[in-house]
Amino acid sequence: MEKLLNPIEGEIFSIDKPLGWTSFAVVKKVRARLRDRLKVKNIRVGHAGTLDPLATGVLTVVTGRKTKEIERLQAGIKEYVADIRLGETTPSFDMETEVDATMEWRHITRERVERVLCEQFTGEIEQIPPSFSACKIDGKPAYKLARKGEEVSIRAKKLVIDEIEVLECGLPTEPTLRIRVVCSKGTYIRALARDIGEALESGAHLTGLRRTRVGDVGVEDCLSMEQVMETLSEAQYVPPAEAEEMRIEQERIENRRRAAAMKLARETRKSRRSQLKD
Repeated sequence: MEKLLNPIEGEIFSIDKPLGWTSFAVVKKVRARLRDRLKVKNIRVGHAGTLDPLATGVLTVVTGRKTKEIERLQAGIKEYVADIRLGETTPSFDMETEVDATMEWRHITRERVERVLCEQFTGEIEQIPPSFSACKIDGKPAYKLARKGEEVSIRAKKLVIDEIEVLECGLPTEPTLRIRVVCSKGTYIRALARDIGEALESGAHLTGLRRTRVGDVGVEDCLSMEQVMETLSEAQYVPPAEAEEMRIEQERIENRRRAAAMKLARETRKSRRSQLKD
C-alpha cells in the first residue's frame, strides 16, 4: 500500500535547490502546493539551513509539527564544493556584486594553496560573516544595511572545518580553484573564499557553490524541484481532520506512557524508602 503523506503531522523533503532560487522561494512553492492539495488556509513549512540564491544543492524542507526538528536537522555537518577565483574581490564575496578590486595572483602555486588550507583553514577557526548576510545588526539583517551602502560591523564567530581539499586547480594558467569543504553549522563559504584569498596575499571571491551533504543526506538523495512538485501533486494525503485525530491519539498514548513512568518512579522511591527504614 502506498504511503500517505501527512504534512500536517510532518514530512521532511530533501531538495536539490536550483540555481537562482532563494530558500524562501522553495518553501513558498511547497507551501502553496500543500495548501492547494489539502484545501487548508495555511500550513507550517520551513527549511533547515539557508542556501544563497547563487548556490545549489541540499536544502531540507520540513512541514507541520516536524518544523520543531529544524534546529536538530540544520545542526548536521555540511559538505560543500566551491569554485573560487583568485585575484579579484567583490563586496559580497561572490558574484552577487561586481568586482571592486583586482590583485596579483601569479605568485600563487597549488602547493602554496594546499599548505595554506592545511595550516590556516583546518580545525577550529574564527570567521567574520559577510556584510551581505542574514546576520542581525541591531535587529536588522546585515545585507539590508550593506545594500544601502551603510557600514556593517559583525563580530567574528568560531567554527570548525573538519576537512578541506583542492579538487581542481587552474594555476599557474588560470587563477581558479575548486575545493571541497566539510564544516560545522554557520560557516559562510563566501567568507572562507575571502579569507583564503587574503591568506594567499591576493584576493578571491566565490564563483560557484554546491552543498553536497547535510548530515546523512547527500545531494544524490535529493529530489529536484520538478520531482517534488510532481510528488506533491500526485501523492495521496491523510485528510486534515484525520491527521488531527491521529495527533490527539498520539498525545493520549504519550500521556499514558508518561503517567506510567511517573507511577513507576514513585513506587521505586517508595520501595527504596521502605528498605532504608527496615
